[in-house]
Amino acid sequence: MNAPQSSSSSTLSTLSPLEAARKIAPLVRENAGEIEKTRELPRPVFEAIADAGLFLLCVPKSLGGGEIDFPTQIRIAEVLGLADASTAWAVDQGMTFASFSAYMQPDAAREIWTNTPRSVVSNTPEPSGKAIVVPGGYRVSGRHGFSTGSRHANWVASQAQVIENGEARLRDGKPELRFCFVPREQVEVLDTWHTRGMRGTGTNHFELKDVFVPEAHTVYTTKPPRITDGKRFHIPQTLVFAAGDGIVALAVARNCINDFCELAGSKAPHRMVGLLRDQPIAQYNVGECEAQLNSAHAYLMDSVDKIWDDVMRTGDPSMESRVAVRLSGTHAIRVAAKIVESIYADCGATAIFEGNAIQRYFQDVHVITQHMQGRRVHYEMIGKYRLGLPIDEGRM
Repeated sequence: MNAPQSSSSSTLSTLSPLEAARKIAPLVRENAGEIEKTRELPRPVFEAIADAGLFLLCVPKSLGGGEIDFPTQIRIAEVLGLADASTAWAVDQGMTFASFSAYMQPDAAREIWTNTPRSVVSNTPEPSGKAIVVPGGYRVSGRHGFSTGSRHANWVASQAQVIENGEARLRDGKPELRFCFVPREQVEVLDTWHTRGMRGTGTNHFELKDVFVPEAHTVYTTKPPRITDGKRFHIPQTLVFAAGDGIVALAVARNCINDFCELAGSKAPHRMVGLLRDQPIAQYNVGECEAQLNSAHAYLMDSVDKIWDDVMRTGDPSMESRVAVRLSGTHAIRVAAKIVESIYADCGATAIFEGNAIQRYFQDVHVITQHMQGRRVHYEMIGKYRLGLPIDEGRM
């Protein structure tokens, strides 16, 4: 399958999405320091990614998108993650959220994603906005946090509670929540993303005040009815995020091991005989980390492949395959953090300085662990499931 064409054409658009990601990866790697410093994707990096159609890979084909299969999406995130974790995170978040296009009226979805050059939507995880019902749509206000890609997005999605006649409107007995899509120029992006890791994701806050949003530019945040069908839209979006976050964390761990092996061949630890690579503890640590990384990677990709096979065979993922993605995604994040911590400890003072790659991996992976997809409570939830106890299936 070829990547979808962008209004700004590129020779990359003639490649498959995975080939395009591999072609772009060296450019991303070259700019990793700039991405970290400026806390956003440099324009040449963003344009190369957008022109290759990577942000549109989860948009239905009928709307001009790629409608890519789930396993390939995760492999693309891994390729970019090995070049730069922040870039991979921003791309995967953008492409995953774009699957909401399958739940919107086609004309509105095209306007937001495929009719706008280099279109990306930045969203928010919390319903901190208010959408007041007015004729033809809503008046939306709110201050929203954790909006990945806010610096390069040209649309933002305010997650808002619907208010009608002064009261919260209900849906299935609960307050109705909608994503309300607003052109980027109608909101103020607030410079709040001052973190120690994953700085290049540009995950700032944004604020909008009394902006009119047409009804067609909104979608339910949970269980929206599919308007454009397709196999990949049967996989719960939260699990797509889980797998993407997990593979990016594992890419950080892989880079950390690789860089440590290079360091160990030249560093002579203080008051020790020989190079770092000659120390039995370093040798043991690398071997153990390799086993942990490869095991977590195999588990994650196996769960991704199986849930895709499930959907292709039956139309819907089984609870078993959903459980596997939830657990393997969380486990990948937690294992990646342990690997990086272990490698960091063996580096000594070399890794404590700003600008050291292993220091950056340490910071990046510990920002990822704080994301909702990496919560340790997921282990408890899966344990309850295995023990035959009821769980919140909405989290899977």
